[in-house]
Amino acid sequence: MKPLSIDEIKTLVENAQSPCVSLYMPTQKAGPETRQNPIRFKNLIREAEERLTEMGMNETKAVEFLQPAKELDTNEFWQHQDVGLAIFISPNVFRYYQLPMEFQELVVVSNQFHLKPLVHLINNDGRFFVLALSQDNVRFFEGTHYNIQEVEVENMPKSLDEALLYDETAKEGQRRIATSKGGTANPFSQPGEFHGQGSPDRDEHQKDILQFFHVIDDALHEKLRDEKAPLVLAGVEYLFAIYREANSYKHLLEEGIHANVDIIKPEELHQQAWQIVEPMYTQSHESIMELYQQIAGEGTGRASSDLKEIIPAAYYQRVDYLLVPVGQQVWGSFDPETMAVDLHSEPQPDDQDMLDFAAIHTLLNGGAVYTVDPGELPDGVPAAAIFRY
Repeated sequence: MKPLSIDEIKTLVENAQSPCVSLYMPTQKAGPETRQNPIRFKNLIREAEERLTEMGMNETKAVEFLQPAKELDTNEFWQHQDVGLAIFISPNVFRYYQLPMEFQELVVVSNQFHLKPLVHLINNDGRFFVLALSQDNVRFFEGTHYNIQEVEVENMPKSLDEALLYDETAKEGQRRIATSKGGTANPFSQPGEFHGQGSPDRDEHQKDILQFFHVIDDALHEKLRDEKAPLVLAGVEYLFAIYREANSYKHLLEEGIHANVDIIKPEELHQQAWQIVEPMYTQSHESIMELYQQIAGEGTGRASSDLKEIIPAAYYQRVDYLLVPVGQQVWGSFDPETMAVDLHSEPQPDDQDMLDFAAIHTLLNGGAVYTVDPGELPDGVPAAAIFRY
């Protein structure tokens, strides 16, 4: 199972080959309720088989088509779940994701995968990072509104001692942000430059830590190169100022979590970090809604709630911001050559959810997508978009 990412979404979009089956279901992580998992799963598979036969596939072929998903149905699989499961099957693609978001039960069979329920998890909307700072145990976490998980960062030392050892054996010419005395590119290479834990000279020890943090920032620079999600520091307060001196990530927040990160549980980190970042996302939703209403009121043509305008704009990279409802579908089709959009009250053969289409193409083309409850959209519109031009 690959982790969910923008690249994974792109793979699902670009490799879709009809028929595409998308299955979503809530899952139980522990306790007697886990017995509901295989029952729900079998019901969804049965529904998918029925949808496939309605599209003209014979029953035997439909059963064979869904066989890769059926093979997941083991006791071991159901004992290792998160709170949501998404499965995608087509003639040339089989992917499943155990995710920290509870989905409504949903089966969609179309000529494209149904991906809108995943937008909230892969967009910057609700994502954040936590860097737990310690001289003995540095850890990096990725979080959402729903959970937090530790992530390994390539070339990031976990401790000051490890950094010293790493740099003693580092190959010549390896990139470093900091430069130590004597002009060398290796921040740890000068004898006596690092005193480690218990140094009698506090100023020198702080220099040691600063160089250590430069190496951490160097590793994170590669990891976070294209990211925009906020980064929260956690640790004892005096380390924050030292790290800020080494930091190169533009979205590091001023407020941090004051805690002993050697003993704090991930659940506590998640709770405290979400308290810091949640207002940012609430304000972001509200400000985009206000901006949409302002631009729509100006009559410049840079904002629209008309899906027949939004869908081709999303496809041709014109949508900057899109507000789209969750748990709601608008069925239809889009012809990129003529830019014609046909919408239907009930799904027709080869239809797909046009809200899903607009959201995914906006995201893939560098726009921002905000998933909202249907009641949050102004005047009951199906979606709201702000165009780049």
